Amino acid sequence: QVQLVESGGGLAQPGGSLTLSCAASGFTFSRYALSWARQAPGKGLEWVSGITYDGSATYYADSVKGRFTISRDNAKNTVYLQMNSLQPEDTAMYTCAKSQLPSGWDHDYWGQGTQVTVSS
Repeated sequence: QVQLVESGGGLAQPGGSLTLSCAASGFTFSRYALSWARQAPGKGLEWVSGITYDGSATYYADSVKGRFTISRDNAKNTVYLQMNSLQPEDTAMYTCAKSQLPSGWDHDYWGQGTQVTVSS
């Protein structure tokens, strides 16, 4: 079955960096777009970033543009989110999601998430 397992979350100081990973299994990884989304306490789910099936195009929410970088390694079935210049408002549960499409954000599977806390 499809599995998405996130890792790399933790505590970071404002201005710091973290890199999240999402290891996928149970489907042909290289055929589908993938996304990262986040949910802060008391708030709704926010789409953060997406990457097409081959990594040729990436997309970002305005709130993270210029600070976060999404990438993927199709040989390792893993998608990454490099987060720089972290701010307290980036505190959230971060989840990766598989799209049903090679390009586009029609998601059908979600991981359990990894917590990111930004605090001094």
